[in-house]
Parts: sequence; structure tokens; C-alpha cells
Amino acid sequence: MKFHIPRGTSDVLPGESEFWEYVEKVSKDTFKRYNYKQIITPIFEHTELFQRGVGETTDIVEKEMYTFMDRGDRSLTLRPEGTAAVVRSYVENKLYASPDPTKLYYIGPMFRYERPQAGRTRQFTQVGVEVLGSSDPTVDAEVLALAMRQFEELGLHEKVRLEINSVGCSVCRPTHREKLVTHLHGVKDQLCKDCQSRLERNPMRILDCKNETCREVTKDAPTMDQHLCEDCQTHHDKVKASLDYMEIPFVENPRLVRGLDYYTQTAFEIMAENSGPGGTLCGGGRYNGLVAEIGGDDVPGIGYAFSIERILALRDKELPLEANQGLDVYLVTLGDQAKLASVKILEDLRRNGIKADMDYLGRKMKAQMKAADRTNADYVLIIGDEELEKGIGQLRNMKTGEQEEVSLTEIVSYLKEKVEFGG
Repeated sequence: MKFHIPRGTSDVLPGESEFWEYVEKVSKDTFKRYNYKQIITPIFEHTELFQRGVGETTDIVEKEMYTFMDRGDRSLTLRPEGTAAVVRSYVENKLYASPDPTKLYYIGPMFRYERPQAGRTRQFTQVGVEVLGSSDPTVDAEVLALAMRQFEELGLHEKVRLEINSVGCSVCRPTHREKLVTHLHGVKDQLCKDCQSRLERNPMRILDCKNETCREVTKDAPTMDQHLCEDCQTHHDKVKASLDYMEIPFVENPRLVRGLDYYTQTAFEIMAENSGPGGTLCGGGRYNGLVAEIGGDDVPGIGYAFSIERILALRDKELPLEANQGLDVYLVTLGDQAKLASVKILEDLRRNGIKADMDYLGRKMKAQMKAADRTNADYVLIIGDEELEKGIGQLRNMKTGEQEEVSLTEIVSYLKEKVEFGG
């Protein structure tokens, strides 16, 4: 074959795409109940947006961005994450003019150059939310509750756990940083190369390293929870109190550090149960300085995101998803006149919200019935030239095998009732 798919990407084929649709539908339905509105941003932005917003010392900016020069000699980057682009749009389109917090969600492709592995690809689809305009800790609690609600609606809530932490602010971080760097210098030679390079530029990230040796030699390193200022401690306590009132279980993880520079105060991850440090399914947190960094006013924000690929990578293991994607009815036709008449019946069924299809290959009845079975159709409507003359069709229930005659003039309303009431 002359052409092959690029490494780190994948085709989502029928049989798999239905699960994608399912995750998107469940997510959108949940967002609507929480009063979040959809935002759609371009898949590429000016490179400086991610350098300033995400942070020049992050792995994303240093190693993973797909950056190119366009014909106007401008540096553009395929978006590696969604928050910076949403904040850019928020500022540029003056969404801050609303008297209420701006509550947004997005679903779309992101791009990162990294080693492909299960649930981690170079193009991936991210589902995320952002709330801009409020620093209230109950907003943090709502965002965490929304994330957990999505996993509950997907049937995964018993298989995941919520971990939370506070990563402090510009007031309390310097003290922690000084003590952390002092401690880490004592074990510098035992750290991996990435952590050694982070030591002066972004030492807090070392606490979140997935390398087992790094985790072992830093197990006694000072953590941010020991150095929170009064405001950050109060904020964190109120977030936890709100989660308790909502009866949402959580685990405090003082080593939890998100990988992007813009995070402040609340940080959280949703982990696959019984997983180690690499089992993150969803992550996010508060970013009170990001809007100002991108050029807007000092507006607080909080959000999270997860990739559909990472969710579906676990589907066949311990996190099963279910999606009913079969047809309501499949038309089996016998004879030229019956097939011609069935074209109109098929269109009428579809116009009335009934999922329907028919044979287009001129196959015999037995082969058409097999095709109907492959589509997982609930019903088969059999129409031959003789049935057409009588104005009837044979409607077969594919689950029970029962068959009955139904008037073709009433078939749409009859099937519509069957579909609506599951009969």
C-alpha cells in the first residue's frame, strides 16, 4: 500500500465511533444540566499563546508542540490543550462583559508530539470545561462535581477516584520553592534527567514525576500543603467542605501537581481505581493568573479536561461502556415494485425519527435477513410485490421472532409507537 496513517494517529471506524458518539452525547447532556455552553475554537493558534499561557518550561512547550511557519512567516501551533485557546477567545470576544461567571465546554482534537501508547496518541480528542469570572471555592466544588458526574453518567464512577490538592499561589509558593529546591539538591544525582533540568526552572513538577526512582528519593520532600498561606488554606478547606456536603468522596494527595504553569490553588485528577501515578483519566484545576497573562484583566478561572481515547482504551478492560447503536427497523424487499415503494416508506420512517435502512445490493431474502441481523435491527419489515398489492407488510420482531401483518399506510405511526415505548 502506498499511503499509511501517520504514527501516533488512528482511524476511528464504525463499531468504535459509536462509543465516541456515546461519550460526546453523555457529556453534552450533562453539561446542559449544569448550564455550560459550547465554545469552538480553531485547531491552530499563534505559537506565543501557548508559550505564555501554558508555560515555556513545561513538557508541552519544550518537547511536544506541533509548530510550523505559515506563508506569511507567522509561527502557528496546532493546539496541544484547550484552556489557553478558550481564554484567548474569552478575552478577544469580551465574554467577561457578562454579569455572571462564564461557563463553557469544548470537544475537539488536540495535538502533541510524544511517544504513542495505549490511551495516548499524537492526535487526541479532548472534552473539557472552563469557568471564568469567579474565585468562589464552591465553583471549584461544582467543577469537580461535574467531572465526577460525567464519569457516573458513563457508568464508571465505581471504578475511579478523585484526588485533590492545593498548589498555592504567588504568596505562599516562594517559601515552598526555596525549601523544596534545598531538599532536592541533596538528591540531585539520583533524579532522572528531566527532573534534574526541572530543578531550577520548575521544581514542583518533580513531585509529580512518574519515575519510581524519583518518587522514592523525593518521598520526604516538602509539599505545598505544609506551606499554604491563610487565603489558600481557607479556600482549600471550603472546597473540601462543599464536596463533603455534596457527598462526593475524594482523597487528598499532597504530591499532586498539574503539568502546566498556569495552575493555582485547587488542582485535581480523576484516577482509574487501583492505578499508580500513570492512571490519570481526567485532570484540571484553578488558574487565577492565566487571563491576565494572555492579555486580559485579572479574571479567575478553573477547568478540567479528559481525552476520549484514554477513556475508551480502558473500555475492554475494567471500565466497560455500553451504547445501543442498532437500527429500529430494516426493510427487506422482494420484487422491483416492492423495492420502489420501500424507498418512500424508508424516507417517511427516517423523517419521523426512526433509525431505518434497507438492502441496496439486490440480494435474496435470506441474505437480506442476515444483513438486518448485522445491523442489530429491532424489527424487520418484509415487503414483496404480493404484500404491496394488499397494502401490507410483514413486521418481524428480531428478538422474539414474532411476526405480524401491518398496514403500510399505518406502518410509520405503528413503528414510531413501538420505538418510543420499547415494544
